[in-house]
Amino acid sequence: MRHSPFAFSALALLSLAALAGCDWFGDKKERLEGERISVLLHQRVLKADVEEGKAEILLPEPTPNSDWPQAGGYANNAMHHILVGENLSRAWTSNAGKGKTDYQRISAPPIVADGRVYAMDSNSRVSAFDAKTGRQLWRTDLTEKGEDEGHVPGGLAFAQGRVFATTGFAQAVALDAATGKEIWRQPLPAPMRAPPTARGGTVYVVTVDNHVFALDAEDGKQLWTYAGITESAAILGGAAPAVDGGVVVVPFSSGEVVALRTDTGRLLWSDSLATARRTDQVSTLSHVRGRPVIDRGRVFALSHGGVMVSIDLRTGRRIWERQIGGLETPWVAGDYLFVVTSDSEIACISRVDGRILWVQPLPRWGNEAKKKNPITWTGPVLASDRLILAGSHGQALTISPYTGEILGFEPMPDGVSVPPVVADGSVYFLANDADIVAYR
Repeated sequence: MRHSPFAFSALALLSLAALAGCDWFGDKKERLEGERISVLLHQRVLKADVEEGKAEILLPEPTPNSDWPQAGGYANNAMHHILVGENLSRAWTSNAGKGKTDYQRISAPPIVADGRVYAMDSNSRVSAFDAKTGRQLWRTDLTEKGEDEGHVPGGLAFAQGRVFATTGFAQAVALDAATGKEIWRQPLPAPMRAPPTARGGTVYVVTVDNHVFALDAEDGKQLWTYAGITESAAILGGAAPAVDGGVVVVPFSSGEVVALRTDTGRLLWSDSLATARRTDQVSTLSHVRGRPVIDRGRVFALSHGGVMVSIDLRTGRRIWERQIGGLETPWVAGDYLFVVTSDSEIACISRVDGRILWVQPLPRWGNEAKKKNPITWTGPVLASDRLILAGSHGQALTISPYTGEILGFEPMPDGVSVPPVVADGSVYFLANDADIVAYR
């Protein structure tokens, strides 16, 4: 087992340990009479299906990857176990433009291809940086004249020397990856808040009204479209489709997941990850915001509403399901899935049958003592025997994939809302202030 890639923060771990020993209800005072009903009655906390410390987890050896061309790495969103250096340190920091505001967000991770790092800021400006030095190579503003700057952007994908971008003002754009020069621009009926997926000469984009469009990567012309179930309410952001084996798997904000033929858009199967559970308006949103993963003939997906499934890619048959909710993409490696849940936990799950092998609670509050400033976690990424996550409070975290043990912390320039990416032995974070931080 390898050590944490970040400097071990003993102070942070001691603080967690001290908090764990505190009385969660404050100082002991005289208790009032009457029946006590937990305000957390409907909160679900995962339990492992095996005895603690008894799960033997064997991961495949880490392998190098030169690029990270899509939001989820490769088009199928399955990156397995990535090779990075033994002891990572900060190599460079560069700014990609405008960061998060009250009305704008950085909604997609950077991508890496052909020795360049590409990122989109909250103002729909795309920047390219030299992956070795962090030097800015070019910057292109995708906003047309007459458009305001209040749109939540989509994201980026790379293929065949082009960078494809989706925008909040209902346009898909192709740029020359070397120069940033615009190649084509395709108007669509509705905005996009999810990154595109590019594979096999086609770019797949999903609009906020749950339509998926297949566009020709050469000229942007529409090849086919499919309309999903309309949903009036959704969580900010969206998930890029997964593509593999002639099938594109598309997630929608309604909780619907569909599999379509890449050549014609014909429906192969559909499933709904909506839940019958009813507690409050937010928890019933079934938005599938984490990217679905296609791996060895199976599809893995989960919804915010609390349904996680393994589905046969060809038939649509559910192989297993668990009551697990989340907004992040599951990470698959070997016979295991690693997932961050809506309850601020990270779990290791058997890819074969859905058994929960271990669960690790994550820090939930920036101010734990007063239960203030809730932390949102993004990730994980598995790199050289370490699960890497990042939090909205401005810290990255490493966890053992074998036991769930917290290994260390690393400060970020700002909070982080999009998962880290890994390419050519380097780990890249895009913080909310639009700073890109590279570790190698």
